[in-house]
Amino acid sequence: MTLPDIAAIYDVIESTWPAAAVHKAGPWQIREGAGGGQRVSATTALGPITPHDIAMAEEEMLALGQPKLFMVRQGEDELDQMLAAAGYAIHDPVNAYVAPLSTFEDKHPPRVCALLAWEPLAIMLDIWAKGGIDNNRVDVMHRAHGPKTGLVGRLNDHPAAAAFCAIHDRIAMVHALEVLPHQRQQNMGKYAMYELAHWAARNGASHISLVVTQANAAGNALYASLGMTCVGQYHYRLKKES
Repeated sequence: MTLPDIAAIYDVIESTWPAAAVHKAGPWQIREGAGGGQRVSATTALGPITPHDIAMAEEEMLALGQPKLFMVRQGEDELDQMLAAAGYAIHDPVNAYVAPLSTFEDKHPPRVCALLAWEPLAIMLDIWAKGGIDNNRVDVMHRAHGPKTGLVGRLNDHPAAAAFCAIHDRIAMVHALEVLPHQRQQNMGKYAMYELAHWAARNGASHISLVVTQANAAGNALYASLGMTCVGQYHYRLKKES
């Protein structure tokens, strides 16, 4: 089965982890993140950019009280070079993974190890908070379009994990998969992915996807071990104020 390309994954990110507001300013798409993190507050290019255009985007981001942050997608080499020349440093390079749901057809978590729920349960909110996923990021989940669900994981008769998943254009994307530190290295991440893959299949998806920072060695190893394929990357460019 042909995998979705990285351009399709960018669209899935936009729909399943949406900004509070988006508007156009010249050749830019400006995102208002409302405190929901860099994925929903990064500016992206809508077409060709000149160095002069960067100042316009900076003004828009500052007016929103947000950092000067751009998302640079594959193929945007000229933009990347312009931002580097303007003093922007590479920040959080990200890998995008995809797999057909058939990969998970015969894989199931142990009974009562992964339970689905939406709206989020209090225990999910607590697990997310411990992993730095605050209420502003939970608000992002509430804004997501299309079918969506949360997941709470249990191991050793105690809470172990929380995750969120939503579908766009038949591609499910997993976000905010957080395993409590004392419950790690016991396959909880795999079990969560198994359960979310089956939920996605029941809700009309054909593929499951996620994005993870390249620095997250354990996450990258996990998703590769599940048979998922890295279909591309993106990174941010951030200018820190002196």
